Amino acid sequence: MAFMRSTEVPAGLAPILLPGEKLVTAVRAHWGKLAEPVATTLLGLIAAVWVDSNVTKATQALGTIFWWLFFALLARLLWCLLDWSHNWFVATDKRLLLRYGLISHKVAMMPLLKVTDMSYVRSIPGQFLGYGKFVLESAGQDQALREVKWVPNPDQTYRDICAEIFHIVPPPGDEDFEELDGEFPDDTGQPGGPTPPVSPIAPSGGSAYPDVHRTHNPIQDRLDSYSRAVPIQRPSDRSETVYESDDLKRRRRGADTGPISPRSDD
Repeated sequence: MAFMRSTEVPAGLAPILLPGEKLVTAVRAHWGKLAEPVATTLLGLIAAVWVDSNVTKATQALGTIFWWLFFALLARLLWCLLDWSHNWFVATDKRLLLRYGLISHKVAMMPLLKVTDMSYVRSIPGQFLGYGKFVLESAGQDQALREVKWVPNPDQTYRDICAEIFHIVPPPGDEDFEELDGEFPDDTGQPGGPTPPVSPIAPSGGSAYPDVHRTHNPIQDRLDSYSRAVPIQRPSDRSETVYESDDLKRRRRGADTGPISPRSDD
């Protein structure tokens, strides 16, 4: 089994990755895929040795046939090993890729944006040996990447891909994601800055809502910059400060009507 969770690109995968594309995970098929060819070759060897040790002059041709069958099984095993070493299931920050083929190299690809559903199935042998099958659903009708079998460590691989699809940042201190430490931008927009500040409405000595941060409303900021209101204090309660604009002051004073003429009785 080959399992990678670093930015190191395995040999043979560099030609299919785009410049600047970040590698999320790259896995070969589980070693359980080779269990059947290995077991078949061993049984063929045992059968050929047993027949050859009990062969007679009349059955000498039968022993030769069994040895040729063993050599055919051995050649099949070598082919399966080479094919296994060239097959990769790759997930990047942009795509899911399946590279396969020994003589003719083939690549099946699906963009992450088109993945509508991704699940995996673990059979009883897969639960004991540690492999599973991924089933991918896409919005399109025809998709080159539908099933990925013999995925090693499917639980962790599934979490890695889902975290990339939904842009989920792992919590600080996770040993599997130490390379993400220090990626919060600072005031200049460069990585390595401090952690975003907590909400200013929280009381001193701690944050009542650690997940709530102050947000900026551009429309409200623009309206606040246009306001000409000045703070005043009501006589009844000097501790309460309100804001009153000039037009409200004029309306409260009322217009100057001048002197009132005496009323004459006709």
